Amino acid sequence: MNGSEMGIGMSIFDDRINTLRCILEQKGIDFYIVPTADFHNSEYVSEYFSVRKYLSGFTGSAGTLIISKKEAGLWTDGRYFVQAEKELKDSDIVLYKSGEEGVPTVSEYLKDNVQEYQTIGFDGRVISADFGFRLETMVEEKKVKFVYDKDYADMVWDDRPLMPSTPIWCVPENLCGENVSEKLKRVRESMAEEKSENLLISKLDDIMWLYNIRANDVECNPVALSYSFITTDKAFIFVQKEAVSEELITYFNNNDIQLKDYNEIVDFLANNSFKGKTWCSKKDTNYMLYKLVSSKTEIVDKANPTELLKAVKNETELENIRKYYLLDSVVLTKFLFWMKKNVGKMPMDEITVAKKLDDMRREIEGFLDLSFPTISAYRENAAMAHYSATAEDKSEIKAEGFYLVDSGAQYIGGTTDVTRTIVLGKISDEMKMHFTKVACGMLRLAKVKFLKGCTGRNLDIIARQPLWECGLDFKHGTGHGIGYILNVHEGPHSLRWQYREDLKEVELEKGMIVSDEPGMYVANSHGIRTENIIEVVNEDKNEYGQFMGFNHLTFVPIDLEGIDISYMEPADVKNLNDYHRNVYEKLVDFFEGEEKEMLRCATRELPFTF
Repeated sequence: MNGSEMGIGMSIFDDRINTLRCILEQKGIDFYIVPTADFHNSEYVSEYFSVRKYLSGFTGSAGTLIISKKEAGLWTDGRYFVQAEKELKDSDIVLYKSGEEGVPTVSEYLKDNVQEYQTIGFDGRVISADFGFRLETMVEEKKVKFVYDKDYADMVWDDRPLMPSTPIWCVPENLCGENVSEKLKRVRESMAEEKSENLLISKLDDIMWLYNIRANDVECNPVALSYSFITTDKAFIFVQKEAVSEELITYFNNNDIQLKDYNEIVDFLANNSFKGKTWCSKKDTNYMLYKLVSSKTEIVDKANPTELLKAVKNETELENIRKYYLLDSVVLTKFLFWMKKNVGKMPMDEITVAKKLDDMRREIEGFLDLSFPTISAYRENAAMAHYSATAEDKSEIKAEGFYLVDSGAQYIGGTTDVTRTIVLGKISDEMKMHFTKVACGMLRLAKVKFLKGCTGRNLDIIARQPLWECGLDFKHGTGHGIGYILNVHEGPHSLRWQYREDLKEVELEKGMIVSDEPGMYVANSHGIRTENIIEVVNEDKNEYGQFMGFNHLTFVPIDLEGIDISYMEPADVKNLNDYHRNVYEKLVDFFEGEEKEMLRCATRELPFTF
């Protein structure tokens, strides 16, 4: 068995799983899949959809639970290995570390364990069509039956929260750079290229971008539960009635958008007389809807055209993004200075300092919300890449070791994300080496020059090279796209070195923004991540083609107390000095007195001493 050892004794989560097992046995279901998803395959979900967390106790944002008569297994990726081991230790749930040698994928596990004529069950609305159809293919020879028309976990969740429904609001047109009619025109041009008469969109941030609307149905993600169906001459949007105001009805009418209730989507598609092909992304549409649509029309299975259009920011968006990243950088820098000055002199813990930073951000004009719950991690807690402190489980912060903070906000003009690790006291030589190598990797990638046509997989190695040279690595991607007053993680572009069949590579284009966040994590010791957001720009063009590069959007000092230049190449020292010179020039007008002196010291030039 390629998992962790089973826990001893019964937990509340074992009780919940055993109760569900009884129901599944009555229904003749042998394996039941519980992913981390809503009806739209969103990365983050509201409490209503947190079924996997309710059943397992694992609170990470990514994971899949499989329940059978024999065992319950939880699959998650390298960001959450330490966290999952901690949260599952008192239960009988087996941890499967995705991507580790010898560990089967969810599909491989099912293929190996399901017997001929057995039944696999899941709620067809929370499983992507892509996964569902791949699973069908893998177990086809065993003549497995699929049951996907009910949410059986709902039967054991007595106090389940209500499905979220928050007021939908319109983004002011002067902040969009493009109105709904212009966006629909571009979408229909893409449809025409694919010879598609219809387009079904389930991806929430795509729908928000297309119609220039926002809501708060998912914590920190300004989206509304919705669907959209577009033809060559009509546009339909499906939203919850209670989320709609008179102003929104007028807005939709003025833009010739037909409003439908969220729960009408199945009947609408079932009764629709499809003409021509329908564009429907298997990756972003749930299994139930995709099965319905594909039974009635020929499918064009490609990523939504809105995804790439949304990823390339227009000049209005970029101007606002640059503005808010600067203001956000000022606040984070002042917070880090406050921590360095006061650690050891006043009580601090991971919760109280995170609240201070969050409150400082709220003072920025245009603040809407956090872009994700602040990750505030001290010493060994930072080894869990997506650690979350709680009132019951938090660490006191002292004047020693590393402190990591990964945070960001939603503004009426941008979405921010930034990570810094700072030195609070004595650290080992190994910790200094790790910190220095991570900083070098981040700055090397931000400095790279590349030809148009490169994807993130071409460039990821640059950020990892300083660590790889030492036989070290980190278990997450180096970079992700970021939305505009939208989700903090946005595709289709990314920076990651591994080839994945399910992840279509797209070239980096001028106007995209992406995170640059190498890290280093040592269980029970420390975690380091240094993250800047960078903008893709055109550089010179010659007979070899269009060369491209990155500009920094983040301007926060890298803690020089963690830097040891003996681990740096001369070019790395120059990169750091150049970056800090830029940081000082960008921030100095926002600082005065003691803070201004701290900024000068924090961005001082390092000598080229080797």
